[in-house]
Amino acid sequence: MKKFLLFCFLTGYLNVSAQTELVFVYFTDKPNKAAFYANPLSELSQKSLNRRTALGISLNDQDAPIEQSYLQNLQNLGFTVIDYSKWLNGAAVNATPAQKTILQAQPYVQSIESFARNTSPVVKMTPGKWQDDASINKTLTTFNYGSGSGQIDQVNIRPLHLAGYTGTGISIAVIDAGFPTVDTGAAFSRLWNGNHIKAAYDFVTKTNDIYNASLSTHGSVVLGAIGGYLEDTFVGAAPDADFYLYRSENATVEIPEEEMYWIEAAEEADRKGVEVITSSLGYNVFDDTRYNYTYADMNGSKSFIARGAGIAAEKGIFVLAAAGNAGQQPWHYLTTPSDNAKVFSIGSVDSAGTASGFSSFGPNSLGVVKPDGSAQGTGTTTVYNNATIIVNGTSISTPIAAGGVACLIQAFPTMDREQMRTKLRQTASLYPNHSDQTGYGILNFGSLYNMVLNTSEIVKKETFTLFPNPVKSILNIASDQEVQSLEIYDNLGRSIRKSNNQKSIKVEDFPKGTYYLKIQAKNKTYYEKFLKE
Repeated sequence: MKKFLLFCFLTGYLNVSAQTELVFVYFTDKPNKAAFYANPLSELSQKSLNRRTALGISLNDQDAPIEQSYLQNLQNLGFTVIDYSKWLNGAAVNATPAQKTILQAQPYVQSIESFARNTSPVVKMTPGKWQDDASINKTLTTFNYGSGSGQIDQVNIRPLHLAGYTGTGISIAVIDAGFPTVDTGAAFSRLWNGNHIKAAYDFVTKTNDIYNASLSTHGSVVLGAIGGYLEDTFVGAAPDADFYLYRSENATVEIPEEEMYWIEAAEEADRKGVEVITSSLGYNVFDDTRYNYTYADMNGSKSFIARGAGIAAEKGIFVLAAAGNAGQQPWHYLTTPSDNAKVFSIGSVDSAGTASGFSSFGPNSLGVVKPDGSAQGTGTTTVYNNATIIVNGTSISTPIAAGGVACLIQAFPTMDREQMRTKLRQTASLYPNHSDQTGYGILNFGSLYNMVLNTSEIVKKETFTLFPNPVKSILNIASDQEVQSLEIYDNLGRSIRKSNNQKSIKVEDFPKGTYYLKIQAKNKTYYEKFLKE
């Protein structure tokens, strides 16, 4: 996995053994699936079933639990069985060629697939992992969104916040590498006080110890961009969402088992009923080079993790993944699982909207446009422990986008997720054009929100026209609809002026800057941004 947040590398040598390899053993069936269909709550939460009902998604055999007797049979053969997937209906084990022959002969085994891409052992100097940087820039500011205001406004999330859509009731699974200080830091206390941390689990060690100080801080920083909060200093992209924190990445090694850990985390997220998975992880090289991927493998279905991510999306979960930070490296392509067409992959831009040099290039190897869209990943603000920090990478642009998605789902809970992905592409800054580094461009959550009513009806943008914009003294609204009230919010989200039954409002005494106008019509509410000269 290429750690996407910072760019610190170590080197080392690894000798690879060819005697055993990691393989996936596919089982023939699920003998007890009828019991699952008779009682789905035995495997899935009511929230998970509600999501499927709201989106018109039927249960299928993937949802049924794996057959435990098959796992026990593998153990009886002498295999260590730790990681398995009900979605893929099988288990991952290490096996020699002779053992693979024995496995294939078992009546409950359908087939065996190797994780390895190469069969020859290679001695290779491999890059190390993402690490903390002691020179990281800590900043403290004195107003609501703080230095994170620009990144929120760049993708236009604020109109959703002003409308009351801050992620309330929406569950986000953050699948990452560790969450130190999340249990103690002031930046996360609001999440705990509001009971927004719903569950946590480490799929690497099979324990609940995800806050251990020895773990990578990557997940903490990612979580901070969505749910972090420091009063009068910083507000995350979806500060009232609920969170499931899952560790699938071991930052000290790069092994193919991590793909299985991720799939297991995604399956658990589905059981809990989450609406969003955000993952700033990606894979193309491993410590054992037999498992390395090529660009041709970035087709959305070659890797196990891409298959798992695609299934999660089919269950109605909106899956986001970082495109990667390899834009200036020999491998400059996206990594998996962001190559899956159903996964919404995120690139990085700077505050001016220019593609970050490090942001990885698409498309996937089948020509599918990737990334899907972009958010700020250069000089981006998040929180860690008790303060704000400035970081770089698609690791941080991705959770900003995930927060915007959570707010949209709160606003439009029954909108088909594929339709939502399509509309996000269509309202991005470059659409219908795209670039290989930014996809369809900078995402615009407020534009999509204004375009879609709660009935999922399309709102014509010409319904309301603000003029002049930028404005010096009086802001006018041209519309055939009755305007019941106008309300202006400043850049801090404070209501500063309101008028009733008028189609104009004075702003001549306002300081220069960006403001937000709430237009209350007879049955609908709209939000538009304007500039005061």
